[in-house]
Amino acid sequence: MSKKRVHVFVEGKVQGVFFRATTRDNAVEKGVGGWVKNLPDGRVEAVFEGDDDMVDEMIDFCWEGPERAEVTNVEVRSEQYKNEFGDFKVKY
Repeated sequence: MSKKRVHVFVEGKVQGVFFRATTRDNAVEKGVGGWVKNLPDGRVEAVFEGDDDMVDEMIDFCWEGPERAEVTNVEVRSEQYKNEFGDFKVKY
């Protein structure tokens, strides 16, 4: 199966709505490695690395977010796959 890595920035009402925790839970369920964190400007930043299909599902999730989120934009930057992560973490 093909692997990929993306770096995403999620805009909208995405802080204070359990976005990071829900992202982590979804990534762990899908076997995707990486991390997620809040940015000072109100966005959420994340890196996803894993099977193509599972990373694509994480990108799709970012457009929806948890129930209370109101996502207005998701910027996706493709990066070279590095096999860098053994798990998925919330960064603080």
